[in-house]
Amino acid sequence: MKDGFITVSPRSPHIEPCDVTANIDAIIADVTQAYEYDSARVIVLPELCVSGYSCGDMFLQAALLGSCEEGLQHFLEQTAHIDALIALGCPVSYHSKLYNCAIVAHKGSILGIVPKRAIPTYDEFYELRHFSRGFDTPVYIDFAGKTHIPFGIRQIFSCTSMPLLRVAVEICEDVWVANPPSSDHVRAGATLILNLSATPAQINKSRYRRSLIAQQSARCICGYVYACAPWSESTQDVVFSAHNMVAENGTILAESSGFSETPITTQIDLTSLDVQRRRTSTFEVFDPHMTNAPQYAYQQFELELEPCQLTRFIDPHPFVPHDPSERAHRCEEILSIQAHGLAKRMLHTHAQTLVLGLSGGLDSTLALLVCVRACACIDVSPSAIIAVTMPGFGTTQRTHGNAAVLADALGATLREISIVAAVRQHFADIGHSEEDKDVTYENAQARERTQILMDIANQESGLVVGTGDLSEFALGWATYNADHMSMYAVNVGVPKTLVRYVVQYEADRAAAGADTNGVYDVLLDILDTPVSPELLPAQSDGTIAQKTEDLVGPYELHDFFLYYVLRKAAAPHVIYRLARHAFEGSYDDATILMWLRTFYRRFFSQQFKRSCMCDGPKVGTVALSPRGDLRMPSDAHVQLWLADLEHLTA
Repeated sequence: MKDGFITVSPRSPHIEPCDVTANIDAIIADVTQAYEYDSARVIVLPELCVSGYSCGDMFLQAALLGSCEEGLQHFLEQTAHIDALIALGCPVSYHSKLYNCAIVAHKGSILGIVPKRAIPTYDEFYELRHFSRGFDTPVYIDFAGKTHIPFGIRQIFSCTSMPLLRVAVEICEDVWVANPPSSDHVRAGATLILNLSATPAQINKSRYRRSLIAQQSARCICGYVYACAPWSESTQDVVFSAHNMVAENGTILAESSGFSETPITTQIDLTSLDVQRRRTSTFEVFDPHMTNAPQYAYQQFELELEPCQLTRFIDPHPFVPHDPSERAHRCEEILSIQAHGLAKRMLHTHAQTLVLGLSGGLDSTLALLVCVRACACIDVSPSAIIAVTMPGFGTTQRTHGNAAVLADALGATLREISIVAAVRQHFADIGHSEEDKDVTYENAQARERTQILMDIANQESGLVVGTGDLSEFALGWATYNADHMSMYAVNVGVPKTLVRYVVQYEADRAAAGADTNGVYDVLLDILDTPVSPELLPAQSDGTIAQKTEDLVGPYELHDFFLYYVLRKAAAPHVIYRLARHAFEGSYDDATILMWLRTFYRRFFSQQFKRSCMCDGPKVGTVALSPRGDLRMPSDAHVQLWLADLEHLTA
């Protein structure tokens, strides 16, 4: 429960229709296991699990209904020590009508009873024969030996010790209708929706169900816990599969496999949901002063606050899909966005050529690949691309050679212009010794290269294409008024960890297309080359002396930090905790903490470069454009964020 994480577990205990005693025993065993062994603090069981969902006309029998109340009393007695919010399904009779309900309990007490609103009577479903539609505004009833229990759909269960935990309930079909109760629940403040379900297994239905739950959690910006009936239910006409899921804001965090008896447990990040709701200006809440605003009953409960060990998967590479087909789809989508953005800019400015510096490194390689695609979009020959290689004091034979081979293989026009003489003249002009290999030594080379590109663009009616990526701009790893500047920055939305995969994707496409120009081989060698600005002389053996990640830190760490700082707005100590979990075995705690501090210092101090950054296409949910996603003062102080890390020890 620390840092806004709540451990949740949907369970599907063994259920026998009409055998309440056996069902209650199974429910108690499952709840106990979820609480004691899996540390779950919100536990959800299936629809009508106390009686069994498939009891048919037996629901009209007083014997079954009486047994359900007695069984529920026994359940409450046996779980009075369990400090968890529990939702389980049970039929409830009220004023001579029967309702399909969720009993919401905590430490032996019933906090509320929530009836089902949407009663399906189509295809295999025939609930209206037995159950009435639940009503919205709660009334108070006595049930299972408890008195004055709120009974109605519009209830929210609020945790006093964890204010972000506000729970609401809907039942099975409720989420399948055009306006699910959960859509109102979240507007009334709920952050976590529980769904007690008994949806039968059918061909492709699990895929649809997964999509439905993911989309509802995204639309509501909430956590969503879905518990489904097990295959031990009656199989007279349908079979149930215990398809349990936990979703968070559009992502399925955990899911049981078909007919599996292995329970799932994971954590919902309530703080992240809270941040996303604040960020999303179109996320509406009910105005309590409106006369027609829905009236909700808010039931309070308290969970003992305690540290929780992270069990949910924390992706160390949040920008990179793990599934190869999904990753390929993302790479293609990114290239299309980049290329069409550049093509539009080329048409609008009436540019006759595209001019870029080609270093033989990853970023400029991706920019060249984008240029080739952009030209194809508007039926322009790739020879209109002027790829300029500008060897300087640190250029190695490997990168220089790869740049030349790649330009030739892709049909671009290659120009080579050495910057050595011009930079030496500049050193003489400003009185700087070439032996002093400081920041002036490095940046003078970068600025000379940008001047060359800009002037060639003027000569050739061209557009200078920027090559810097999202990660570099986040860290300010760009020379002001040098590689920091261009006329259109095609890579500005692509993080470094993803750049590599996009280039690999193009290499694979070249190989699959019976590449005869050597594109595949040269791209593989570029992918194998260390990331470097090559502004310092090469080593004695001719290899790269200056490696970027030795200076600013591993890009996979910085991309992780960038994602959680901007996308999740997480507190620094939380990011440190998540990074330790995600990179366990790859980096020690001291290394993670050191580079996290470095990230914050650089991110804040280098905002002045981003405040005047060039146009470029946004491709993902994290972007740095001062005109779009990051309106941040160049003089913002970092002390608050660094102070949050002060008490941490590696």
